[in-house]
Amino acid sequence: MAEKPPAPGSTSREVVISLPFTGLWLARNSPARRVPSHGSDLLGERYAIDFIGVDEHRRTADRRDWRTFLATEPPERFYAFGRPLLAPADGTVVDVHDGEIDHAGRRSQLSLVPYALGQMGRLRQGVGAVAGNYLIIALRDSDAFLALAHLRAGSVRVAVGDTVTTGQPVADCGNSGNSTQPHVHVQVMDSADLSVARGVPMAFRRFRERPHGTRQFQIRESGIPAEEAVVEPLPF
Repeated sequence: MAEKPPAPGSTSREVVISLPFTGLWLARNSPARRVPSHGSDLLGERYAIDFIGVDEHRRTADRRDWRTFLATEPPERFYAFGRPLLAPADGTVVDVHDGEIDHAGRRSQLSLVPYALGQMGRLRQGVGAVAGNYLIIALRDSDAFLALAHLRAGSVRVAVGDTVTTGQPVADCGNSGNSTQPHVHVQVMDSADLSVARGVPMAFRRFRERPHGTRQFQIRESGIPAEEAVVEPLPF
């Protein structure tokens, strides 16, 4: 049975970080909905969350055509693809993996079914096949580690040993690894080794949030976005 999500705004055990981007993004697989958020504790993703770049109308791509319904789509048509990703906290880069390809996007049910059937095969291939290109930061003010995953191939701007500061560009959003459309996967964990890491609760500081089905944004000083909410970071 899924764990009951923490109470809204609760940060008693959480590592507080910043959203790793600018502009509007849609929250998916949020731990505000369920824990484990991705249905598994594997690879330290118990409290992970995904963000997909959107426009002001919540659209994830710049068009819909026959490919949207019957086939795969080039990743370049999705708003998230290639958008800069920022360090969510101060720390030191302790692991970087690059070289995984960016896959085509999949919104069509016809293309999603065979992809879903290949899930176990990707797990057997190892961390890179699931997380894609990723980087891991040892957080300065915590004994925890932070991972950004599904990065665009060749876009990582930092190396192991580099010190990063909050808001520093570190990579671009991609569609590598176990990803059906370009997005960024964010998680905090207790180890730099994804194969053995356990997830750690996190919260994001100062952002505005428009819950699904509403038209108005609300300001949140700290918390986890609701499932399907549109969020945008604010200055702090």
